[in-house]
Amino acid sequence: MPPSRQRPDFTSRVLAVVRRIPYGHVATYGEVAVLAGRPGAARAVGNIMRTCGRPDVPCHRVIAAGGRLGGYGGSEVLKRQLLMSEGVVFHGNRVKTVKKRPESNASKRRSRLRKRR
Repeated sequence: MPPSRQRPDFTSRVLAVVRRIPYGHVATYGEVAVLAGRPGAARAVGNIMRTCGRPDVPCHRVIAAGGRLGGYGGSEVLKRQLLMSEGVVFHGNRVKTVKKRPESNASKRRSRLRKRR
């Protein structure tokens, strides 16, 4: 990729995190920001998802805080249908069952440490 078209480091990390969200699972914009190394950058994650358009990145699995869907190329109906086809459960307009999200290496280490105690 030519230098002018390379993605900034944070964007690359966000896309890598989103690619790791398993089928039937979701993560919030804020959780993706934390896992990508920039806590508090949920809005930036949303902007990256909005402009992504890559078929290898499951952007529909990234939702807003509190289980709200957030945007999806202007079609929340499509986002909801995609998530429902993966088994994600809704209560009204919110995701009801939020399954386990991808973990960063740091949180995996913390989790193992807690289990040892």
